[in-house]
This record gives sequence, structure tokens and C-alpha cells, in this order.
Amino acid sequence: MSVSAIGGQAGISIQQLVSMRAQLDELQRQLSTGKKADSYAGLGLDRGVTISLNSQLAAIGGYDDTINTVLTRVGLAQTALGRMAALGGTVKSAMAASGYGADGSGAATAQLTAQSSLDELLGLLNTQAGGRYLFSGRAADQPAVESIDHILNGDGARAGLKQLIAERNQADLGANGLGRLTIGTPTTTSLSLTEDAAVFGLKLASVSSTMANATVSGPTGAPASLGISLTGVPNAGDTLTVRFTLPDGSSENLTLTATTNSPPGANQFTIGADAIATTTNLKNALSAGIGKLAGGALAAASAVQASNEFFAADAGNPPLRVAGPPFDSATALTAGTAANSVIWYTGEAGSDPARLTATARIDPSLAVSYGVRGNEDGLRALVQNIATLAAVPVSATDPNAADLSSALNQRLTANLNGQPGAQSVADIETELAGTQASLKAAQDRHRQTAATLNDFLGQVEGVSNEQVGADILSLQTRLQASMQTTAMLFQTNLVNYLK
Repeated sequence: MSVSAIGGQAGISIQQLVSMRAQLDELQRQLSTGKKADSYAGLGLDRGVTISLNSQLAAIGGYDDTINTVLTRVGLAQTALGRMAALGGTVKSAMAASGYGADGSGAATAQLTAQSSLDELLGLLNTQAGGRYLFSGRAADQPAVESIDHILNGDGARAGLKQLIAERNQADLGANGLGRLTIGTPTTTSLSLTEDAAVFGLKLASVSSTMANATVSGPTGAPASLGISLTGVPNAGDTLTVRFTLPDGSSENLTLTATTNSPPGANQFTIGADAIATTTNLKNALSAGIGKLAGGALAAASAVQASNEFFAADAGNPPLRVAGPPFDSATALTAGTAANSVIWYTGEAGSDPARLTATARIDPSLAVSYGVRGNEDGLRALVQNIATLAAVPVSATDPNAADLSSALNQRLTANLNGQPGAQSVADIETELAGTQASLKAAQDRHRQTAATLNDFLGQVEGVSNEQVGADILSLQTRLQASMQTTAMLFQTNLVNYLK
């Protein structure tokens, strides 16, 4: 039979073995996970520090997710803006290389380039990132601009750019094609040149003359008028210069030179036998010169001004249009409506800075702004001038086609080059580049902060593998010895005891 006292001692030994086995399991868990405990409770007094550190790391992770999203959006916007600037250069090169050509092919080629460039430009303005339209301001769920077809040709009852240009062209040229000017003959040896009372057409700025036996006066009055009076015949080479202000604010000069040739050349008038004959020749030359100016520079300026009015519009400010029909005798402009005029920009059009239309917090103390509106001055000017070139028809059968093409290209090229102090596409790129720099700097700070926090967290939560390994070996040795002792106790009986 067994000795009863040994059973009590064995029970204590078994409890010690179970406890040591549990310690061994815990040490093995620590060795495999590298963590002191598998719950906050197991960390004791360090659990508060651990919770705080994990909270900070989670916040940094959230900010980094935001930064990655914004970097993607800004990167796409920058790529689009870079291509937009390149399209502007392509169109300028096409205008510079076009000339006009006897068959009109040069102007036609430039116009085709403008049409394809405009189509791509509008597509870029409707760039999306994750369902968000990048150039619509706060209206991120809707496209920034209309289609090229609607902008140029209209949409049913809504007029497009081509129609507004055609209406304005009729109003500026007038029924007689002389820019709403009237040439009168108060006497047989005098001429008058009088403006139309309307806001359209050529406006008289000044007149000067080097002609002998002639006096000039004005412009004066309302509507303005100037006078030319001959008391004899001028000398060959004498000149008369009339300066005009055009609808887009630009100026043009018409200089007529006296000559003894008959017929005279372009912008010349033949000196007649007397003042009466010379006055008649001067009137004919003035009429021809104004007609040529109207068909060229005035038509180009008229198109630019119509384009100015069309692209100045937004959802709350429809474009101004000629009050007509009839348009060639119209006297005023009238406000269009969203029902009768295409509104080219369909995004949000607030008055606050465009960058503020999209913001993101990327740090507890730092937020960045990266919004863009498609109707910002730099973008609007690019779209407007390329669209104007695409919309103005230049016919090879028009005797003033070369002048029209040249005057239009001159104005549009200057506009695409930009005015001093005016916003450009490059300015928007620069501002967004600053945002990118802030995002990347914050990302770097977060990376360094997270590394520091993780290191600290490792010290609080982590264990030393070397120490745990040594503890396991020590525990295994103790456990083995205890098990051997326990086994010997279990083998003790009366026979063995008596031995």
C-alpha cells in the first residue's frame, strides 16, 4: 500500500508543475509575438501609455491616408495643367506658321488645330479623381465645362459662341459694312465722318493730316464727328490719318496717301485737277479703306469682344448679347439667359479664392488648400482664345480674309502670351506645387514621428528575445528537475520505502 503523507506532497508538486508550465507557455508566447502581454490589462501601469501611443499612431495613419488621397488629386491636376499649357503653345505655333495663303489653307489649318486643341482642353478640365471633378470648385460632383459642340454651336434654343460672334459682327459692321460710320459731303470740297449712336462699330479717336491746302477738325459731338476740308490740292506724298478705337479696346490707324497715279494703289487717293475732284477721290479712298479695315481688324476685334462677353458668363451671370434682330442696326446689348445662351462653365463659381474650394487637414495644426475652378482667369483665357480661333470663319473667297486672319492671330497670340500681372496656367501650377511640397513635408514628419512612437511603444509593450530565451532555458531546467522529483515521489511505496 502507498504512504498517505506522500500524496499531499505530490499535490503541491503538481500545482508547482502546472504553474511552471503556464509560465513556460507565456514565455513562449512572448518569444513568438515579441509582446509582453496579449491585452492592455496584462501591461499593468503601462497600459495608459500604450493606449495613448496607439492613439497617436492611428491619428498619424489617418492623416497619411488623407495626404495620399490629396497627393493623387493634386498630381492629376498638375498633369492636366501641364498639358493645358502645352496646348496653348501648340495653338500659338499654329497661328505663327499659318500665314494666310492664297487659298486660305493656312488659316484653315490653324483653325483645325484650335478645334482639336479645344476638344482636348475641355476634356482636361473635366478630369476626375475618384468620382471628384478637380476643376469644378466646390461642385465636385458635376463637370466643370460644357462639351465643345455646345460651346461652339449651341444646344437647341441656347446659342453658342459662333452665334454670338455672328450677331456681334453684324452689329459692329453695320448694314453698309463701314463699321457703323457715315461719310458725308457737307460741301463739294469737304467731307465728314460720323459715328453711329450705338455702342457698336468703329469709334473715332483722332484725325491728323500733313496735306497742303487742307484742314481737319474733331472728333467732337455726340455722336462724334470729324471734318476734312480742302481749299486746294495736296502734294504727292501728303497723308491723312484717322485713328479708330475698336470694340475690344484696341486701336487701328487708317492712313491715306496722296498720289498722282491713276488708278491709285491701296490706301492712296489720286490728286485731282482741283479741290472738288480731289475731294471725291479722297471720299472713295476713305470709304474703301474703312471697308477694308472693317472686314479685317474690326471683324477680328468684334469676335474677340463677343468672346469676352461669352466667357465672362457663369451660372449666375449669363453673357451679354446684341439686342436684336435685326443685328446690323442694333443699338444696345442685352443680358442673355440660361435658357437662350450656353453657359460654358458649369462648375461652382464663388467669389472666394479658388484654392479654398477644397481643403484637407494633414496634421493637427496644418490644413492645405488645393481646389481649382475652371473659370479662373488663367484657364478661362486659355479656353477663350483657343475657342475664338476655332469659332471665327475665315473664308478663302473673302477679299479681307488675309487681314482678318492676321488681325485675329495678332490679338489671340497676345492674349495667350498673357498680360503683365494677369494669372496664367503656370501660376496655378506653382500654387499647387506649394501644396504638394507641404503634403510631402508633412508625410516625412509623420514618418519620423511614427518611427519614434513605434520605438517607444516597443519599449513599453515589447520584450527582449534574449532575456525571454534565457528565462525559458532556466524555467525548462527547473521544470525538468521538478518533474523528476515528482516522478520519484509517485514511485515511492511501502516496499521501496523499507528498502
